[in-house]
Amino acid sequence: MVRHNNQLPDNLPQLQNLIKRDPESYKEEFLQQYQHYKSTLEVFHLEPTQFNKSLDELIIFLAQVAHCYPGDLKTYPQEIVDILQTHNIILDNEMRMTFCKALIQLRNKSLLEPTALLSLFFELLKCQDKALRQFLQTHIVTDIKNVNAKHKNAKINTVLQNFMFSMLKNPNVKAAKMSVDIMIELYNKNVWNDIKTVNVIATGCFSKVTKVAVASLKFFLGTDPEEKDSDDSDSDDEPSVREIMMANKVNKKTKKRQKQLKKAKQTFVKAKKKKSKAPQYNFSALHLIHDPQDFAEKLFKQIEKNNDRFEVKLMTLDVVSRLIGLHNLFLLNFYPYIQRFLQPHQREVTKLLQFIAQAAHELVPPEVLEPVLKTLANNFVTERNSADVMAIGLNTVREICTRCPLAMNEDLLEDLTRYKHYKERSVMMAAHSLIGTFRRVMPDLLHKKEKGRPTEANIMIKSSKYGEIRASEFVPGAEVLYNQPAKNNKENDSDEEDDDEWIDISTSSKEETSEEEESNEEDISEEETSEEEIRINESVDLDETTRSSICKNENDKTLLDSETIGTQNTCEENSQNRETNQVLRKKNVLTKQMKKAQKLEKRIKHKSEKNEELTAERKTKASEISTQRILSDKDFRKIDVALAKQEVTYAKRGVKRSHDQILTNQNGELVKLSDIENIYKKRKHDKAARQQSVKKGQETRDKFGFKDRRQNPLCSTTNREKRKGKVFSMLKQKLKTKVKRSFREKQIALKNHLIKQRRMK
Repeated sequence: MVRHNNQLPDNLPQLQNLIKRDPESYKEEFLQQYQHYKSTLEVFHLEPTQFNKSLDELIIFLAQVAHCYPGDLKTYPQEIVDILQTHNIILDNEMRMTFCKALIQLRNKSLLEPTALLSLFFELLKCQDKALRQFLQTHIVTDIKNVNAKHKNAKINTVLQNFMFSMLKNPNVKAAKMSVDIMIELYNKNVWNDIKTVNVIATGCFSKVTKVAVASLKFFLGTDPEEKDSDDSDSDDEPSVREIMMANKVNKKTKKRQKQLKKAKQTFVKAKKKKSKAPQYNFSALHLIHDPQDFAEKLFKQIEKNNDRFEVKLMTLDVVSRLIGLHNLFLLNFYPYIQRFLQPHQREVTKLLQFIAQAAHELVPPEVLEPVLKTLANNFVTERNSADVMAIGLNTVREICTRCPLAMNEDLLEDLTRYKHYKERSVMMAAHSLIGTFRRVMPDLLHKKEKGRPTEANIMIKSSKYGEIRASEFVPGAEVLYNQPAKNNKENDSDEEDDDEWIDISTSSKEETSEEEESNEEDISEEETSEEEIRINESVDLDETTRSSICKNENDKTLLDSETIGTQNTCEENSQNRETNQVLRKKNVLTKQMKKAQKLEKRIKHKSEKNEELTAERKTKASEISTQRILSDKDFRKIDVALAKQEVTYAKRGVKRSHDQILTNQNGELVKLSDIENIYKKRKHDKAARQQSVKKGQETRDKFGFKDRRQNPLCSTTNREKRKGKVFSMLKQKLKTKVKRSFREKQIALKNHLIKQRRMK
C-alpha cells in the first residue's frame, strides 16, 4: 500500500483540526490558505452572482480558525460584512447563507458585537429567501437569550431594544414583522419581559400593515399553544437518565460516556429542583400597559374607522373587552356597538357574547347594560328560538350579572327565572344557574320562592349600591382562631389533615337546643296571643247577639201591647248604654293586642341586640387576630373549613350578621367561551364521536399479549425470541428428529444377523 504525501493543502477539515490543536506549528499552511482565499475573493468580485465552491469552503475554514490567529484575520469579518452590504440581493442563495453562517460563528467566538450584526441582518430581509429569514430570526433570538443567560445585561439590552423598536417603524414590511415576532418570542421566553417591550408591541396594534397588527393583537390575547406542545415533544425525545446509565453499564467505559452520564445527572437534578420550586406567575401583558384607557379608546376608534376583515375586528374587540374588564375602564360606546350584532344568526355570535360579558364590571353604569340584557332577552331567550340559543342567552345574562349585578331589574329577572320549569333541560339548567348566581350576589332581587333556604353565608350578603367600595378590616372567618394558640404542635398536624379531607358540618347540640327552644317560645307566644284574640272577639260577638235579641223581644212586646211611651224611652236608653259598653270593651281588646305586640317587639329587639353583640364580638375577635397575628397555612385551612360550614349550614332564626364578606369572583378575570357555550353537562355522542373516543383510548392503552420488557424496543433479541416469530415452514427441518426403530424391528434385525453369522460358519 502506497503512503500518500502531505494532503493538508487540499484537506481543509484535517488542517482545521490540527490548527485548533497547535496553531503555531501550522501557521505556514494557514497563511497559504489565506492567500488562496484572497485570490479567489478577487475572482468572485468579478462574478458575484455565481456560486464558488472553493470560496465557500475557505470562508467556513477561516471562520473556524479565526480565534487562533486574531491578528492576521483582523479585517476578515469586515470583508464579509462589506460583501453582504454591497451584493446582498444579487448573491447566490447558498453563498449568502455561507457568509451569514461565517459571521454567526465569529459572533459566537465573541469576535463581533451583536449590534453590528443586527443592522446587517435586518437589511438582508429584503432578499427573497425564506430559509435565510428563518435562520436569521432563530440566530437573533438565541444570541439575545445567550447574552442574558447568567444575568440580564442591561447595557446591551437597551441598545438592542432601541434598534428593534426603530425597526418596527421600518417601511420594509418583512423587517417590521420580524422585529415584532422576535420581541414576542423573547417576551414568551422571559428574556425581554419588561414594561418597555410590552408597550412597544402595543404600538404595533396600530400598524397599517395587517400582519404586524395581527401579530401584536395575538400577543395580547395569549400565547400560542402549539409552541408549548412543540417544547414538550422536544423534551420527550431526549434520552432519560436511566437509559444513559444502562448504556454506560453495558457498553465500553470511555471518558466521553462518563461525561455524558455526568451531564445527564446534572440536568436531571436541575429539572427536579425546578419542579419542586414554587411556580412563578408573570403578569399578563395587558396589566403592563402604561395608559390602558387611551389604548382601548384608540383601538375602538380604529375598529370604527378601518374596514378590516371580520377576523381582525374580532381580535381587536377581544383585546378591547379584556382591557375594559381588567382595568375597569369607561368605554360606554363599546356596549351599543356590540349590541347591534347580538342576533342568533350572526357569525361568531358566541365570541361577541363573550366579549360583552368580559367588558362588564361593577363600575359600568346600570343604565348602559340594561338595554344589552333586554336585547339578549328579546333576541335569544324567546320560545321562537331553539333550546340551545335560549340556553346560550341565559348563560350570557348570568356572566354579565356576576360582574355587574345592578344591571338586572326585578321584572326581567322574574321573567327569566320562570324558565326553570321549561321543558328543555338545557334551558332549565341555565335558568337554575342564573338563580344560583343571584343567590350568591344579590338575593334581594329574587322572589321569595327562588331565594331558597338561607345559609349563614347568604345572610352576610348585602346588596351594594353603584360605586360603593367595601374594604374589609379583617380576614373573614378569623374568629375561629381566637381561643387557639399561634404555634401549632406536630400532634395537631394529623387532625388538620383530616379536616382537609372531611368537613364535619354538625353544630354543637347546646346551641341547637337553646336556639330551638327560643324559636319554640316565640311560636308559642304568638299562638297564645292569636288564640286570646279569637276568644275575646268571639265573646264580644256573643254579647252583641244576646243583647240584640233581648232588645228585639222587648220592642216586640211594646209594639203588641202599645200601652205606654215610657217603656220605649227606657229601651232607647238601654240601647245607648249598650253601644257605649261595646265601644269601651273594643278599646280594651285593642289595648290588650297593642300590649302583646309591644311585648313581642321588645323580645325581638332584645334578641337582635344580643345577636348584634355576638357579631360585634366576632368582628372584634377577627380584627384582633388579623392585626396581631401572622396567619400560617394551617390557620387559613381552618378558616376555609369554617367558611365552608357557613356555606352549608342553614341560618338560625333571628341571626343577623353585620360584617361584610368579600365575594370573590369564581370565574376569574376573563370569561371562558365554554361557560357561555355550556349547554349540556354531557353531550350525546354520535357514532363518529364514539369511534374517535375509542381510538383515543386505544392509543394510551397497553397492547394485549406478550409485554416486551426491554428499554429500547429496537435493540437486538435472542434466537429463542426470534424463533417465536418465525413461520413453521422455516423451522420444520430443524424440528425433524431421528426416526428410531421399534422393539419388534430390532428383534427381527437381530435374528437375521444371527442367522447370517451361523451360515457364514
